[in-house]
Amino acid sequence: MRIVMPLFDRFTPLDAVGPYEVLRFLPDAEIVFAAATPGPVRDVPAWLALTADAAFAEVSSCDVLVVPGGPGARGLLDDDELLGWIRRMHETSTWTTSVCTGSLLLGAAGLLAGLSATTHWGAADVLESFGAVYTAERVVFQGKIVTAAGVSSGIDMALALVARIADQTTAEAIQLAIEYDPRPPYDAGSPAKAPQAAKDLLARGL
Repeated sequence: MRIVMPLFDRFTPLDAVGPYEVLRFLPDAEIVFAAATPGPVRDVPAWLALTADAAFAEVSSCDVLVVPGGPGARGLLDDDELLGWIRRMHETSTWTTSVCTGSLLLGAAGLLAGLSATTHWGAADVLESFGAVYTAERVVFQGKIVTAAGVSSGIDMALALVARIADQTTAEAIQLAIEYDPRPPYDAGSPAKAPQAAKDLLARGL
């Protein structure tokens, strides 16, 4: 099973690494990181890099496509090379997925028109500009397209995907292996629950 994750400058690492840590347990999984050119691709503050094994042009098909998000995604919404590549991957994929603002790239590629989808709460308006119907659900399945909300939800999405690719017991075993038992110290993970002071700090540029 070939799982392909595109990388681009100023991506959010957990958007890619969260699903990677889950999906790598699938039997016969082969995970390929791809980018415009092979080599290191840096995250938002340029402190962390993941290595792309292949160029987009070298990857012609996949079973599972996982498109991460990050601030860099917004600058690629009219990038013909990347969007065309996403469309080609989608043509033959079994599953086409995104995490956070990766869904904006799916939308810009024309894959979400008329579908329910999710993204980071701060990008809901942009998502809907591509004809998608934003929903605040953490993971949304629409046929073979799966979108996950912000950053950490990529882990939830990957576990839900494993249950469909393999079975629930396999998903539960992977969850146990990575000890994914979230108990956050604060209940501030969504705009509906976060205190105003936290929202104000984020708005000022955390």
